[in-house]
Amino acid sequence: MSDKNDTDGNQNNDENLRVFPAEKSNNIAIANRSFFLKDWRASLLFFAAIGGSLWGVIASFGSGFGFWGFRSAFVGLQYSFFLTFAVLCFGTIFIIWDRVKKNKPSWLLRILALAIAGLYVGYLLTIYFTAQSVPAIHDISTDLADPPTFQKLSLRSDNLDDIPNDDDMTGLSPLQRWTRLHQEAYPTIRSVRVDMKVAAVITKAERLAKDRGWDIAISTPELGRLEATDTTAIFRFKDDVVLRVKPTQDGDASIIDMRSVSRVGQSDLGANAQRVESFLADLSGTTTSN
Repeated sequence: MSDKNDTDGNQNNDENLRVFPAEKSNNIAIANRSFFLKDWRASLLFFAAIGGSLWGVIASFGSGFGFWGFRSAFVGLQYSFFLTFAVLCFGTIFIIWDRVKKNKPSWLLRILALAIAGLYVGYLLTIYFTAQSVPAIHDISTDLADPPTFQKLSLRSDNLDDIPNDDDMTGLSPLQRWTRLHQEAYPTIRSVRVDMKVAAVITKAERLAKDRGWDIAISTPELGRLEATDTTAIFRFKDDVVLRVKPTQDGDASIIDMRSVSRVGQSDLGANAQRVESFLADLSGTTTSN
């Protein structure tokens, strides 16, 4: 009889052991649901902050990989900004409300929501203020009178279609407006003279371009030409670069001209100018020519 009772007891214990993990899982799920339902305002802010940030990231990456156009991505960024900014506004309002009503909200969710939304809004505002500090152009060249031309790659068909037309530039052609904005914003971007043969300059330029991860479209040291594409890391925007190198009259030195053009967008946020200046500094390390 005792053996039977022991056997029954062991079976009951085994059954309890088998049931316990399921009960524990259910208890955890219930606890998680209660955690989010305990303060619906905090949960709403948290998921809105996550959703708004992901919205902007997906919109940008999708455009970079060709799933939709750049303008669609820009609209997505705008609305994601409005959503995450609303999180900051309503989060502040809810905090004041809870202070007045002496509520005890879920501070963890609220802090996370405000932190995520604040970082995302701050990042987009940084981009916005950067765009305001540079002219809305996307074509940068060291030679404005005779910019290097693309032969292997293609210059975008709408390259000069959206050049800003301020009141003081009335009557100027798009090319004239582009030249004026370029000169005013980037006066130091000019042709560079180096004491190297043309072929040696292109060979070095190709090595530097590969080190930067650029895709080389064509490199002809004997003709003094290099064309490549630089793809940005985050948004996958593609900017095309052309390098034109000519010998000086005595043939012992070279004059380098460089051009960098964005494939999409009106403003490049100064990225092409930074690329030209950085690349030429690494390539030459000398002063600009007159």
